[in-house]
This record gives sequence, structure tokens and C-alpha cells, in this order.
Amino acid sequence: MSKLPILYSFRRCPYAMRARLALYASGITCELREVVLRDKPDEMLEISPKATVPVLHLQDGKVIDESRDIMIWVLEQNDPKDWSKHVEQMKELVKINDFEFKQHLDKYKYSSRNPELSKEQHRENGGFLLNLLNEKLKQNKFLAGNDQTIIDLSVFPFIRQFAFVDKDYFDLLPYPHLQKWLEWHLECDLFKSIMTKYPKWIPGQETVLFAD
Repeated sequence: MSKLPILYSFRRCPYAMRARLALYASGITCELREVVLRDKPDEMLEISPKATVPVLHLQDGKVIDESRDIMIWVLEQNDPKDWSKHVEQMKELVKINDFEFKQHLDKYKYSSRNPELSKEQHRENGGFLLNLLNEKLKQNKFLAGNDQTIIDLSVFPFIRQFAFVDKDYFDLLPYPHLQKWLEWHLECDLFKSIMTKYPKWIPGQETVLFAD
């Protein structure tokens, strides 16, 4: 077993981004194992049969394979920005994002696989969260005030994914506060730091340290 937590991740997955953002922001070093989704390593499948990323394998053998739980674990280990006070708000927003918005996002992104509605209708069905976030951002730069918190990190990767299905369209939507918030996150050092490209992990390769 590694002397560090092991994170199985996939660079472009919004759930994995969410976990990496929290880990990096809190300064928790782990071993990163980049996964190719069509060829998942047996080592990951053995510890997490649900076969989705991210998966965090702790030194004591415990496995955390839900991104929202990884974020909470991170803050329990190290919380330099005092984000723990926002966890309940984060949970509420994550519930909306993960169980309501994400299904519309997937159908919008992969509309050819979901012909029961048009691409435009799938897109409109996801608009409720865009409107909700834009309203929250009218008063402050971020979702919990004037500073970025774990709440912002929990939904940013999904809004990013929605926006880039058709960025020109997204930029024309009547959500100026949300658009400004998204652009800030896209340009922030934290996001750029967690988007380094790594080759597919194979057993025996040199250890890749994340957030070191």
C-alpha cells in the first residue's frame, strides 16, 4: 500500500475535477493514477466495483468513491481556508447538481443518444440551475460571499461542461454574473494546476505526486 492516499482520476471528468480541486486547495498530497475510462485498471475495480472516478484509496485501506465525500474528507484533514462551515450548503447544492442538473447536462451533451427531446429542449431543461446560480451571484462574486469556497468548487466543473457544449450560445445567455464567475474559475491558478495532462497509469510506473 502506498504511503500516500491514492487518487484514481480522469482529467476531463467533472466529478474527478471536483475532487482534485478540493485536494489541491487544501494542500493534501496524494499519488495520482490517471485512468482511461474504456480500460479501467483492475486495481481500481477491485476496491470500487462501481467503476467510476474519482476513487480515493486511503493509507488505512478505506475507500472513498463519491466525489462529494472526498471533498468532505479533505476538509476534515486540512482546512486552511476555513471552508468546513460551508459544507452543509455545499451538500444542498451538490444534491441539486448531481441528481437533477446532471441528467439534463448529459442529455444535452449527448443529445443524439437521447432523441426523446431535441438538443435545445435538453439544454433548456438544465437552465434552472444556471438561473439559480446567477441569482446567487448577483450580490457577491462567489456563491458564499466575496471569496471562493468549497461550494464554488463543487459545481464549477459541471457548469464548465455545460458551457462548452456550445460556448457561443452560453455566452449569449442572460446570466452575466454566472458567466463572469465561470470565466474567473477558468482563469484561476487552482483550476490550471489541476488540469495537467498525465499518461494512463500502469502498474509499476514511477509514482506521480499530485498537489505536492
